Amino acid sequence: MTEADRLVRCAYADGITTLTLDSPHNRNALSRRLVKELGEGLTAAGEDRATRAVLLTHTGNTFCAGADLSEATAAESGPGELVRLLRRVLELPKPVVARVSGHVRAGGLGLLGACDIAVAGAAASFAFTEVRLGLAPALISMPLLPRLDARAAARYYLTGERFDAAEAARIGLVTLAAEGSVEAALEPVLDGLRRGSPQGLAASKRLVTAEVLRAFDRDAQALADESARLFASPEAREGMTAFLERRDPAWAS
Repeated sequence: MTEADRLVRCAYADGITTLTLDSPHNRNALSRRLVKELGEGLTAAGEDRATRAVLLTHTGNTFCAGADLSEATAAESGPGELVRLLRRVLELPKPVVARVSGHVRAGGLGLLGACDIAVAGAAASFAFTEVRLGLAPALISMPLLPRLDARAAARYYLTGERFDAAEAARIGLVTLAAEGSVEAALEPVLDGLRRGSPQGLAASKRLVTAEVLRAFDRDAQALADESARLFASPEAREGMTAFLERRDPAWAS
């Protein structure tokens, strides 16, 4: 497979390995192939002595749309694969920085929450859409709930409302809402990471991810079981089918 054929493209420059989600046909959804390629890219970056940090970005107007519903309606969605991916981001000995200049939905918010630093531009938007599909943000709660304002989490989990980058920064979903270009906002962040020692970066990351990883140790299996149960339910099948058919689900009023 050539680099041009990949759903996750990899490039290195000046101490930063950039992993670009490039699956426009499904808005960078977490298909099995994309999850596999992203995991491989993270592992390679983690083993690269020259890499100080990983920059996770995207092509198109969507950072990540969440689960690939075309796969989820055909078979079990593979919650274990998502758990392993999120944990790989958290346990990587290099900081992972998200650059968001588009939409983030559902499971994509979990990927964003697992990153150590996230910078969002003015065109970014966010929504926990699971509740509208007969699902719940079960697995992604592990990296998200320790970081999010509790009242805001309740509101957006339950309503599925869309919110912007400024609100995402206010509630703790992203680190910074860029007032100008995302690249300009990222510049001092990446420069600071380049100046960090490998040992210092790894040790400091372990400190800030410890609470989140404890949630994985405690809750991963139960939440994976809950996620699989919800995806297999008749209500979720109706919700996902309605979404793919661009119609309201049976329960919508």
